[in-house]
Amino acid sequence: MPHLVVLYTGNLDKLTDMSLLCRGLADAMLTVKDEAGTQVFPTGGTRVLAYPAPYYAVADGGAAGKAAGGDGDYAFIYLNLRMARGRSAATQQRAGEAVLAAARERIDPLMKDHHIGLTVNVDEGAEVFDAKHSTLHPLFKKP
Repeated sequence: MPHLVVLYTGNLDKLTDMSLLCRGLADAMLTVKDEAGTQVFPTGGTRVLAYPAPYYAVADGGAAGKAAGGDGDYAFIYLNLRMARGRSAATQQRAGEAVLAAARERIDPLMKDHHIGLTVNVDEGAEVFDAKHSTLHPLFKKP
């Protein structure tokens, strides 16, 4: 953990490079610090996964977008950041703001010519069962 899952309308694939968005989001997450100045998210545990929705319905289907001079092909991005429990509300807020800023850096230029919705949600994992198996974490442990 943390995991940032990006769900988006598939029409965005032709407008932007989602790999670059994912990298930017991961890099932003790695800059988040807590009140003590400690990195909040472990480097080896930070994951950003993006999934396009090939089928979707957004808002009114495009009527208002066409009336406003657009093509009516709406797009939407939902980012869900799940972090382990125990972080302060201020740290959660900083994490959400960092993710939002990184997403906006990539998406705001597209909003000049396209109607796009963007939502960022931060939650704490409410685990019933939590297992981890990784060869990534040892790469980032300090000797």
